[in-house]
Amino acid sequence: MTTNFENILISPDVKIRDALKVIDREAIHAVLVVLECNKLIGLVTDGDIRRGLINGIGLDEPVTEVMNISPTSAASSMSNEALKLMMQKKKILLLPIIDENGRLINVKTLHETLEIEKRENPVFLMAGGFGTRLRPLTDTCPKPMLKIGGKPMLETLINHFKSHGFYKFYISTHYLPEVIMDYFGDGSQYDIEIRYVHEDTPLGTGGALSLLPKSLPQLPLIMINGDILTNVDFRKVLDFHNENKTDATMCVRDYEIKVPFGVIEGVGNEISNIVEKPTYRYFVNAGIYVISHRVIESLICNEYLDMPTLFEKLKANGDKTLKFPIYEYWLDVGRHDDFNRAQIDIHDIGVL
Repeated sequence: MTTNFENILISPDVKIRDALKVIDREAIHAVLVVLECNKLIGLVTDGDIRRGLINGIGLDEPVTEVMNISPTSAASSMSNEALKLMMQKKKILLLPIIDENGRLINVKTLHETLEIEKRENPVFLMAGGFGTRLRPLTDTCPKPMLKIGGKPMLETLINHFKSHGFYKFYISTHYLPEVIMDYFGDGSQYDIEIRYVHEDTPLGTGGALSLLPKSLPQLPLIMINGDILTNVDFRKVLDFHNENKTDATMCVRDYEIKVPFGVIEGVGNEISNIVEKPTYRYFVNAGIYVISHRVIESLICNEYLDMPTLFEKLKANGDKTLKFPIYEYWLDVGRHDDFNRAQIDIHDIGVL
């Protein structure tokens, strides 16, 4: 039983944005919504929030907009073994324990104490860019090898994947490839496998996929830009791709644009509406993808192709393409300001 389950209790008027902060802080992937006297009325998981984002629910809405109003719960009289079997059967990590009046008295969590399940899916790390916006830091060092928190960004990314059970890595190189290859070698010192794919000329993210060897495991591949700092749970991204039987999945970020003026709407000279200081929400590409093996096999070798174009082609061909919203920490380290911010953030996101 957890001794500090009070840390994941929130009231129904709490904003989704603030519930996310609790989920990230406590690393339990859920919060419980209660009334006074700990009367349980709902549960909110990170999956509930993702579905809400897809359906257009904003982060400033109350958690009641996305919460599960009938969460699985258990009585305090149940044995630990019975609780464990219930959680395994229902595939849940958190189980509220309630009394006969429906009041929350404890929480049972299924800690990940077992050996991490190995994932055979390959991971493709894009590390061939020039990093021109980070010069002079990148004059003699590829951008993914710049150190954040004392380690190259690429090493932190690899370690994060490794913590989720991934061990088969392919690294795309172009600019100063020897720096990367000399540092990581074949990956054996990290208990992983690394193979390198060298681009003689830049082929775009999608084009680099065409250089992967024929021996590539016939499983969906996770692809990520090597200059991204994130604590995304890559298992969930892969599970989403598999469960939805999609051909290509793109991770997206919720991005807001706040207009500091009144926006005038209308046709011609006619004013139909005035919206004062509106906020527009969009999903933007996060540089993380899952690509099915069949798609990789269909690519023309050495042909330039960026990922937006690949997704457009797949869509035009009738293939299934989906977006996966991520709310976890994410930073594209492309500019000096980003690099300086990453040096501070790295100590708080749990990936070192």
